[in-house]
Amino acid sequence: VAVAAGAGVFAWQRFGPDVRQQPEYLLQPEQVTLSGQPEWVKGDIAAEALRDASLDTSLPLDDPELARRLARAFDVHPWVRSVDRVEVTSPAAAHVTITCREPIAMVRVAGGLLPVDGEGVVLPSDDFTPEEAARYPVVAGVRSLPQGPAGSAWGDRLVEEAVAVVAVTRPEWQPLELVECRLATSSGQRSWELVNSTGVAIAFGSPPGQEQPG
Repeated sequence: VAVAAGAGVFAWQRFGPDVRQQPEYLLQPEQVTLSGQPEWVKGDIAAEALRDASLDTSLPLDDPELARRLARAFDVHPWVRSVDRVEVTSPAAAHVTITCREPIAMVRVAGGLLPVDGEGVVLPSDDFTPEEAARYPVVAGVRSLPQGPAGSAWGDRLVEEAVAVVAVTRPEWQPLELVECRLATSSGQRSWELVNSTGVAIAFGSPPGQEQPG
């Protein structure tokens, strides 16, 4: 047994590098498939994630960190909320399952609109045409700008409050022809109001979970 084991080690040291370069032992970018990309994401998440992580090249299957490296590459993509599973198989193939962020509103800033999800995370604005952006509720009254790039939280409590209001009233936006969630003040307390397409403002009040007494 010892002789056989030693021979095996010697053989791998001698021929292993050649074996590792065979196509079936090298994972190519096009062999990484993806589940969970929704219709509202226009770009190629897999290609972008691999490119940004410098993994868009031949990757050896015997790398013990390969699955973790793939998971990390997708986890930092601005559209990805979570990486649910990474499966690496032989012959060379990998499948990644993700959950993506869903846009819920557009925050009005100087010069345009920035998309956010229900947690106030900034989304890639390049994935929205002006016509597509116009279909989402607009959050008005926020004076700050995002504190980080797409994929990170806006960093302003007002944005978190506004998207919470939009989320809880979401079923009513189309029937009531609502177009905007706007910051307002009532009796010295910060509150929010909803505005419809004719300019009529509906007082909503405090965001969910922060209701004032009475």
